[in-house]
Amino acid sequence: MHDYQRPPTLHRYGMRAELEQALSAGQFRLLPANGFLTLSFSQAWDKQLFTALGPADACLVIHNTEEFGERLHRAVQRTLPNWAGIDGPVEYGVRSRLGLAFSAGAGEAREKEWKFAWRSMSPQASLNPVTVRIGSIEQFAEIRSPESYPV
Repeated sequence: MHDYQRPPTLHRYGMRAELEQALSAGQFRLLPANGFLTLSFSQAWDKQLFTALGPADACLVIHNTEEFGERLHRAVQRTLPNWAGIDGPVEYGVRSRLGLAFSAGAGEAREKEWKFAWRSMSPQASLNPVTVRIGSIEQFAEIRSPESYPV
């Protein structure tokens, strides 16, 4: 599924209510971007990202990224059986070998994004947001507030 070693932690900055759903039900919304359905995380715990990726009043921190990634790919495979998925780091200021979905401008490099992306195998598939549920991730994830950021 992936050629890259997943980072030790993944961070999703957002509103606490949405992140609570992610923690308790494993609910994530895949959004269309560059011909893919994507879900983005940051590899960084950075207080400035609450604003840059906001509005955000909380951060979902995933500690077992391998378990999380495999469960996410399986859930999307069940929901979208004719889609191929990959995950990897976004590259900044250059075109990623993983394609446009994994490329971003140099000015966004502080986001240290890790992206999950799926592409339809059928050319006429419509790109609408899709919500998937992978089940509770409470055993290996937590929600942190901006105030818990170490100074």
